[in-house]
Amino acid sequence: MNATSATPAERDRAGPGSARILVWDVPVRVFHWLIVLCFAGAYLTAERESWRLVHVTLGYTMAGLVVFRLLWGVMGTRHARFSNFVRGPRAVMDYVRSMLRGRTRHYAGHNPAGAIAIVALLGLALAVTASGWATYEDVAGEWLEEFHEAAANIMLGVVGVHIAGVLLGSWLHRDNLIGAMITGRKTGRPEDGVGRAWRSVGILMLVAVLGFWWTQWNSPPTRADNGPAAVSGKAAGQAQDDD
Repeated sequence: MNATSATPAERDRAGPGSARILVWDVPVRVFHWLIVLCFAGAYLTAERESWRLVHVTLGYTMAGLVVFRLLWGVMGTRHARFSNFVRGPRAVMDYVRSMLRGRTRHYAGHNPAGAIAIVALLGLALAVTASGWATYEDVAGEWLEEFHEAAANIMLGVVGVHIAGVLLGSWLHRDNLIGAMITGRKTGRPEDGVGRAWRSVGILMLVAVLGFWWTQWNSPPTRADNGPAAVSGKAAGQAQDDD
């Protein structure tokens, strides 16, 4: 399992025999940081017409990443699977109460409260990207654009709550949860670790995303009303009028 020794403080939180174990495989980590990049970039470019191609590309990328995560949540490694960390309301309430008492149970993967944030973010990401595509293609009226913006703002709020929960969990368990999403390792029992990092899948994800970005940059999508081709045509027409 390639586990390393844990510090005394880490052993106190995770139990006797604890070590630094591999919890998050490479695909989960690549997904996490690409989603962070895509959502942040899409949110910051939402109101800038000159950055429309970047906004749309990042939105489409986020949709593809969510689809992958749903599939990986079924066939992925132990702690990536939804069956491993999605629990009922009672488990969530028990965890919150124990957290308020300062006696939180240590989980190798996502804790019950964190699982709610993960599921909510995946659902909101689907809502944001689907409504964004429909808005871009003029499938519905202005109400859909307002829904798109509202869903993005709600998602931003959930992201804030998620970050606060990660910081609180890091403090309660004396384990750097942000660092764990970089290295893949947390403190836990050796038998709770995963045996394979699946680097090949992570590399394929990066190649697919970079390839998609290259395609978008070289062959941007067009719309009849205000896509890149239409904008170029309007600019050319205006130049002829000026002459």
